[in-house]
Amino acid sequence: MTMLVQEMLSARRLPHVMVLSAGAVLLAANVFEHVFGYQPCQLCLYQRLPWWIALGIGCLAVIVLKKNRPTLSFLFLLVGFVAVAVGAVIAGYHAGVEYGFWEGPEGCSGAQDLSGGLSAALNRIEGGAIPPSCDAAPWSLFGISMAGYNFLISLALIGFGGWIMKRSTVQ
Repeated sequence: MTMLVQEMLSARRLPHVMVLSAGAVLLAANVFEHVFGYQPCQLCLYQRLPWWIALGIGCLAVIVLKKNRPTLSFLFLLVGFVAVAVGAVIAGYHAGVEYGFWEGPEGCSGAQDLSGGLSAALNRIEGGAIPPSCDAAPWSLFGISMAGYNFLISLALIGFGGWIMKRSTVQ
């Protein structure tokens, strides 16, 4: 049993963990958007970019590891974890905006510009839907918004990956 747990927690599995984690986060975000109809704000879309980078870098790490190049795979993983850390900063900032700890970016209010008269308003309507405001969490569970969960998942992945990497270099 101990050998099985050690094999599952080995550094050689870490690229797979990164790929699965990034894929799961991106899948969840797209299900919320396309299945449940929650339109993402600008900060929500920014939060997805590091996960896409982590997914791509993680896939490269898996491929390189299969070619028996563990050092290069480790370097790819470090870049992937930096991307996840950047995503954690963006998600933490977004969660702070949602909880009212600080102001959001200028163009992320979701407010409609009512100046310019009827013709300008019609032109804006024809231009597409106005994205939602960054300071209003459209969904939460136990008082934690999607941005908050993104922040926590990012920190958990970084912590787990750091622990596994440290554990594997000590042995």
